[in-house]
Amino acid sequence: MSRDTSVRWAADPRPLEDVEVDVLIPTRNRAAELAVTLAGLAAQDGPVFRTVVSDQSDGAPAWVQAPVAAVLRVLEAQGTRVELLRHLPRRGLAEHRQFLLEQASGEKTLFLDDDVWLEPGALGRMAHALDELRCGFVGMAPQGFSYLKDRRPEQTRSFAAWDGTVAPERVRPAEPAFERWPLHSAANLSHLSVDLGLEPGQWLAYKVAWLGGCTMFRRAALEDVGGFRFWTELPPEHCGEDVVAQWNVMEKYGGAGILPTGAVHLESPTTVTDRRIEAFNVVLGAPGEPGEKESNNHQTKGTDMDNTPDPIRIQTFLGGVDYPATKDSLLAHAKKAGADSDVLNALNHIPETEYDGPTSVSSAVSDG
Repeated sequence: MSRDTSVRWAADPRPLEDVEVDVLIPTRNRAAELAVTLAGLAAQDGPVFRTVVSDQSDGAPAWVQAPVAAVLRVLEAQGTRVELLRHLPRRGLAEHRQFLLEQASGEKTLFLDDDVWLEPGALGRMAHALDELRCGFVGMAPQGFSYLKDRRPEQTRSFAAWDGTVAPERVRPAEPAFERWPLHSAANLSHLSVDLGLEPGQWLAYKVAWLGGCTMFRRAALEDVGGFRFWTELPPEHCGEDVVAQWNVMEKYGGAGILPTGAVHLESPTTVTDRRIEAFNVVLGAPGEPGEKESNNHQTKGTDMDNTPDPIRIQTFLGGVDYPATKDSLLAHAKKAGADSDVLNALNHIPETEYDGPTSVSSAVSDG
């Protein structure tokens, strides 16, 4: 499929083609960001895709705002099917994603966050990669362009390309594969693409811990492992639901990241402000013995938490730290980022020394 260009925008619609990719966008209180995300979709030439937006905004849905409405009209004029849904009450991110998955009918399903812009050709590159690799999912980790001059070699040491077939693998905090997580920070993948000498039109698959923001699943694979139906085990306020789904798919079908990544993070403040409940801790029982779930006793604000926060939560509040960094500067940065008391307490107990990167901070927290 090629999108209809301006010479046909006022013409009678063409016959509808079968949808190959459902682009599923959960959104809440982000009209400006959603408009940019949709503009990226309007620049895609194929494959045939449908756009489904599900809005849980506190007030009116985003599509009543002029910028969003305008880009939606562009998509429709180009021949893209658009479906706008209001899904309330809010029951959490996992339930919202499960609702969207149930709307899908295409062979492939792209979960796209409402603050990610895709370069032209990105959708086609992911679809082609998924067809060629025959794994459970592929994805493009969104890059923060404010970090293009911020090289972090200590975060890219774990990079490893897939050589041939993408194999199933188990990822948990205690597994070696988990150590790949810093790869997707800042603009690391943009730097790697340059270092690897990738040419226009060339792509390669690499090993991931997980992929946030822009992940294309083989729909049958995601549904086979249960999708996001684990939402019933979680309180409404949680994070990391995408990690659970991806780890389930990876363990049976494998998953891969794609370089170069054509996804750009808009770097707006997160709308997920309560990150005390990590979905994988509750659903998969990590950390702890493999297969052993933690008790479903969700912590609430002000409750003592016996466990040290996992590295993902801590690094969520340390994005953009200028390393090397002291303990005091890490604490100040985390406070400014709105870190919870348990995160601040964990950082307060690390040794008074200079830290050269996120890995050394995580190690100090674990040792403490």
